[in-house]
Amino acid sequence: MFRLNQSQLLSPRIWLAATLTLCCIPAMTGQRTEKTINDGWEFRLPDAQSWQHVNLPHTYNHDAYSTRDYYRGKAHYRRRLAMDSVTPGMRYYLKCDAASKSAVIKVNGREAGSHNGGYSAFITDITDFVGTNNLIEVTVDNDRPDITPISADFTFWGGIYRDVWLVTVPDRHFAMNDYGSDGIFISTPEVCDDFATVQVRGKVSNDSRADATLEVRSEISDPAGKLLQTLTQKKKVKAGETAEFTTLSRKIDSPALWSPESPSLYTVKTTLVDAKTGSILDSRTHRTGFRWFEFDGHKGFSLNGKPYKLRGVNRHQDQWPSGVALADEAHRRDVRLMKDIGCNFIRISHYPQDDALLEACDRLGLLAWEEIPIVNIVPDTPGYDDNCEVNLIEMIRQHYNHTSIIAWGYMNEILLTAPNVTDPKWPACRERTVKLAQRLEKKLKDEDPSRASVMAFNMTNLYNEIGLDLEDVAGWNLYHGWYVGELDGFNRWCEDQHTRYPDHPIIISEWGAGSDRRLHSDRSKAFDFSIEYQQRYIEHYLPFIENTEWINGSTYWNFIDFNVAARQESMPRVNNKGLFYNDRTPKDVAYYFKSMWRDDIPVVHIAVRDMPAYIAEPGRSATIKVYANTPEVTLRVNGAEVATEKTDNRQALFNINLPEGTAVLTAKGTLDGVKATDAATLDVLSMPEAASGELAVNLGSNCYFTSDVTGLTWLPDRPYTPGAWGYTSGEERSTTSEIAGTVDGPLYQTWRQGPVAYRIDAPEGRYEVELLMADVTRPARQLANLLDKAESEQSSDDTRFDILIDDNPVETDFSPADGGRYRTAFKRRYIIDNNKGCISVSLRPIKGNPAIAAIKVRKL
Repeated sequence: MFRLNQSQLLSPRIWLAATLTLCCIPAMTGQRTEKTINDGWEFRLPDAQSWQHVNLPHTYNHDAYSTRDYYRGKAHYRRRLAMDSVTPGMRYYLKCDAASKSAVIKVNGREAGSHNGGYSAFITDITDFVGTNNLIEVTVDNDRPDITPISADFTFWGGIYRDVWLVTVPDRHFAMNDYGSDGIFISTPEVCDDFATVQVRGKVSNDSRADATLEVRSEISDPAGKLLQTLTQKKKVKAGETAEFTTLSRKIDSPALWSPESPSLYTVKTTLVDAKTGSILDSRTHRTGFRWFEFDGHKGFSLNGKPYKLRGVNRHQDQWPSGVALADEAHRRDVRLMKDIGCNFIRISHYPQDDALLEACDRLGLLAWEEIPIVNIVPDTPGYDDNCEVNLIEMIRQHYNHTSIIAWGYMNEILLTAPNVTDPKWPACRERTVKLAQRLEKKLKDEDPSRASVMAFNMTNLYNEIGLDLEDVAGWNLYHGWYVGELDGFNRWCEDQHTRYPDHPIIISEWGAGSDRRLHSDRSKAFDFSIEYQQRYIEHYLPFIENTEWINGSTYWNFIDFNVAARQESMPRVNNKGLFYNDRTPKDVAYYFKSMWRDDIPVVHIAVRDMPAYIAEPGRSATIKVYANTPEVTLRVNGAEVATEKTDNRQALFNINLPEGTAVLTAKGTLDGVKATDAATLDVLSMPEAASGELAVNLGSNCYFTSDVTGLTWLPDRPYTPGAWGYTSGEERSTTSEIAGTVDGPLYQTWRQGPVAYRIDAPEGRYEVELLMADVTRPARQLANLLDKAESEQSSDDTRFDILIDDNPVETDFSPADGGRYRTAFKRRYIIDNNKGCISVSLRPIKGNPAIAAIKVRKL
């Protein structure tokens, strides 16, 4: 159980609200000025001969969209910075919100500072380096092995990909050298329904040559802007020193509590004043909210004293074509989209993200778990542990004031690529992993005992057995029914963990299945990447999570389809488990979450938007799914009422015959007297046959595949029946390896192999027969994240075979890998005369197992 109580800070009787607040708002009062200098930069890679003009934010890894081996290394940025004057008694700073992974800053040819870490802000004092005309140079490097992450299932985008600010302050100011923070920390040491208190602490620096008496003044205003209290404290600060201050408010009666449903924020304006002259020297404004929470291994999570299920998603921050170099509006938009589907929680994975995201979480109401990117394994690299600790401190201090944050994390699946426990390297790996976890856990609690500590484990109890169960809350990344086992394995795993460790609070920190809108199946199965299997997977997991009290909550993996340069599968360079496509268009299944999580509005959504077209087979009815939170749904097709069905598991299913052509679907439902309507159109095509002119079959697959380039739909494989088409021999196989030379990769990733025979009954005449195949006897290297779905890199012997069409050889002693073209698309067309009323295609082995991936037949 993680619980905050007053004995930790003040009174032993009242539950303590976890540290709250913030969205730091740049203040223009006093003599502080802040402005972005994102424009007018130049950029080049080390081998480039010329500079490119760029604006920030910027990444140099657009190659991550097209290749696994994207550029990892140094890059150079520069900018001319003209200043009207350099005023005595003022200090000048560059603040960079993030540069990946490391940065070295030079001003006018002299090194002014450096930073290790790709996801936190850093501030560089440039006062002693600047004049009226300046050259700012920044060298970044996204390939440092001593800076986390070193191994992960996401792209390590290089560049200065967040804002850069020029900050000017008087020589007496709030501290600018506190791990990238603004030197002020707001907390709420007492919170209950009846009253709350606010504590303001921080540091002030006196960089002048004379001692000073300074007054810190904090004005607390309610959400409506009414001034409630003013806190003051005087400090004598010697020249060149930094002093700490702490002030505590009186009780604030009947506070408006912060929650995702009512994210009430109070304002704390903190001003630094010259006590002798009364002049304002510096000022900062923050928002804070009052709330308290508890994680419990038996009763689940509670917020403000009431049971509360955490409902959320994980969020990576990239968006094509910008990578991670996003404008603030993009981060705010993502929070709005999460709120719209009913999220009250976000796991900010796997690294600290833009301030704009956290500010939106505070303002719009999303509880948050934020973490640093220690992923997969702890290496034996000098300096790595120290850099991790600094990154943890930076994250906590920079985002300490955000009310939304309830948990800090510091490791994700940290044993994923560790040596096997029987490997001689295992003891040393285990020792340094546990040692680093203990070090970070202590540092986290030293920095902020008011939030929970959390780690994300993957599917092994080894984490508990070796002593990594030291955090307050265990996050479990579970993929039963996707990477391993069957769907029911998820339920059993959770129940087993709860039985073994009943007092340890659990969050399901990752769960998800991939989907590709080009792939559809009425016989969906794990790793076919069909839209339908992702829906089935989610529809199994979410009710169990929602209905199990001791599961504190979950975060689905992932909010979006995001870039992973090393990923292969059906969509190379994409992890496609998202509820939204990368452009933030929702998948149909996003509305299942909305129907589960939104009870304040009626939700009705016809789940056909992800379907390019529906292929109507003779004698087979279509199943139309409607996600809804209404008790029942009425469906109309082309204006005629079809049926009214009750909802079960927030969906209504309609088995109907669809007319060929364009079907206009309308669904209606009512919740608590409020009606909701949804309408969608669906193209309905008749099942193609060779006799109709063109037949395309996706061999070895249970899925329809619709090319997003040609619009052609390839039909799922099936056994031969007289008068139709199908296989008469051959075994079904598949791969996760990327297939080069094609944009229709899934067609080549399934096949039939062995002595393959295929028969297509068709009228006599002249036909074009197209055969597709790829040699995958040498699979590509795979990410460790694929677990049981990863393929061995061990090479097989080359395969050679003859291809016969209607018993006539069209290729002899053939291999699609001739010329070393392994994992490369091979496509060839043949013109044949069908004089028998059928077309047969067969592969005759010479060496190894021949394979064919797809067949297309077109009548000429």
